[in-house]
Amino acid sequence: MKFIVRYSLLFLSVILLLSSCIARKNLRIADTSFKIGEYYQAIEKYKKAYKSQKLGVEKTQMAYKIAECYYAISEFGPASIWYKNAIKRKLDEPKAMLHYADCLLATQKYDEARTWYLTYLDIFPEDQKALNGLEAAKTVSSWLDKPTRYIVNPVRELNSKANDYSPVYIGSRDNEVIFTSTRDNVTGKRESAITGQHFADLFKSSFLVQKQKWETPKLLDESLSINTLNEEGAASVTSSGDQMVFTRCRYSKSEDLGAELYMCSRTRGDWSEPVKIELAGDSIIVAHPALSPDGSHLYFVSDMRGGQGGKDIWVAEKNGGTYSKPVNLGPEINTPGDEMFPTVRKNGDLYFSSNYRVGIGGLDIFHAHKDENGKWVVENMKAPINSPGDDFGITFTSGDEERGLFSSNRKGARLDDIYSFYLPPKVFTASGEVYNKETDQKIDGAQIRVIGTDGTNMKVRANGGRFQMKLNPGVEYVFAAFKDGFLNDKERASTIGLEDSKDFKFEFHLTPTDTPIKIDNINYEFGSSQLSEASKTSLDSLARLLEQNPTITIELMSHTDHVGSEQFNFELSQKRAQSVVDYLISKGIPADRLVAKGYGETWPKKITRAIAKQYDWLKRGDELTEEFISKLTPEQQEIAKGLNRRTEFRILSTDYHESFAPDVAK
Repeated sequence: MKFIVRYSLLFLSVILLLSSCIARKNLRIADTSFKIGEYYQAIEKYKKAYKSQKLGVEKTQMAYKIAECYYAISEFGPASIWYKNAIKRKLDEPKAMLHYADCLLATQKYDEARTWYLTYLDIFPEDQKALNGLEAAKTVSSWLDKPTRYIVNPVRELNSKANDYSPVYIGSRDNEVIFTSTRDNVTGKRESAITGQHFADLFKSSFLVQKQKWETPKLLDESLSINTLNEEGAASVTSSGDQMVFTRCRYSKSEDLGAELYMCSRTRGDWSEPVKIELAGDSIIVAHPALSPDGSHLYFVSDMRGGQGGKDIWVAEKNGGTYSKPVNLGPEINTPGDEMFPTVRKNGDLYFSSNYRVGIGGLDIFHAHKDENGKWVVENMKAPINSPGDDFGITFTSGDEERGLFSSNRKGARLDDIYSFYLPPKVFTASGEVYNKETDQKIDGAQIRVIGTDGTNMKVRANGGRFQMKLNPGVEYVFAAFKDGFLNDKERASTIGLEDSKDFKFEFHLTPTDTPIKIDNINYEFGSSQLSEASKTSLDSLARLLEQNPTITIELMSHTDHVGSEQFNFELSQKRAQSVVDYLISKGIPADRLVAKGYGETWPKKITRAIAKQYDWLKRGDELTEEFISKLTPEQQEIAKGLNRRTEFRILSTDYHESFAPDVAK
């Protein structure tokens, strides 16, 4: 029995020792993979080592490194879990707080992200990456809530369960595309220690016009000339479609040979043997090419010395069969973070992705154009082009439309997927209705004069009291509605600077000229002709109406109720009418267009349709005489007397032309 117990204890000790050795081995392999960027393999080994009870002390660092691996391959959800684990274990590494905040931002936990950015900034208050992240946590939710007008959709025929990314059109043929994929039918069957996916190859597809979809993608070539047992991807093609530059990552058992650029030509549909482009000496990364449309310049991504930090965008000019010494695009484009996947349009605008600037999360796509001084101006393309995931590898069709493809691993994508985008043209319209201001009925046959700063000068007929027309972008318009027997009405609209389509809605209310027109809200002190301040607002509207109708002359008519003597009321109403005229003259209305007339109590108000709608004890056509008012209730009498105390105007003529005195100085 003692022998059995002793043997069992010995066996258990051996098992525990062996388990500890395996855990240590996994940890050593994981550390090595981590150092050389084999993140997928490092994650697997770290997780196995993490399960060991013998490595409790090292678990804090393991949790941190697992998080860093996930962060490096843009899997921000798992990364945030492991960062939280490491921080709870009292990890002494401030960078974990910054990256944890980045992950919270990418997973749309904005309040938590702000907390951790601020915590990190307490230690490093001038860290620009953290300041950018804090700004993003405050603003990007509004970008998602109010996206731009781009329409974005996954291109299901081009996507697989693996990574599909970096599409480019073949020259000016918008119905042919080349893209990178790690799908099952790649040439090489090895798996990347970085991503866990197959080594990538270049694939091609054509758009089937009759079926309105892309054909099933095929390998760009099956001769092991372009696609090899190594990795190929991220290509660029000249606008003529006869030259291509692409990225190749070569591997050997002993070393990682890094990313390099290769060029090949196409003749009669066949690609030539690729030739390596010498650009950066022994730099480990030269990737993501972007040829200018004429092929004279090659933009690419590298971590060579002389950059701003991280991966930068460089440009080299073509001289014959070689390229000049690369030039860094400088701090206007590059940052201490990573700038990658450049694209150059025919107008010289540059598009690229960055993980450093203020963005929604991960890599965001940015648009850069040069201002009048030749300096780059960089703008985030916002949602829906950008998302909380990685967005990159944008390409445009050959025309001037905002249309093309890009890559994203946003919510709904399996891994990296290809998406289409399209910016519909902005459409501006004006529509409206023309009403009789007194009867509130539509006026048939009114005319709308439309004048625009682009030279527009036209008339539109309002059939049935309605009209509609298209407007041009970047124009200020004046709309004037008119018809014989009515005063004009005007409205303004501007399409300058509008980011979205818009339908301008107008209601024109034309005042008939055959009856007196009441001016609302004209009030005086009791027994006085002094205008109240509130009255001046209404008279300002009358002044504008006179400016809009420059050929009319009017009589200002002031009325009182029947309280007081007739003589007093007559004199008071004349003074009140004159005070209105004086005010209008002070606003620049010529005196010979205005006549002041006081009528005292001699012209009782006749009830209109509009007034009858307000008071059920009045009907259209009632005349508010002293006899009529005396039959009303005390409350109704006060209202009726108030209706009699009014200021109105009527049209005297419609053929006024301002006369000018001769200039005696000449």
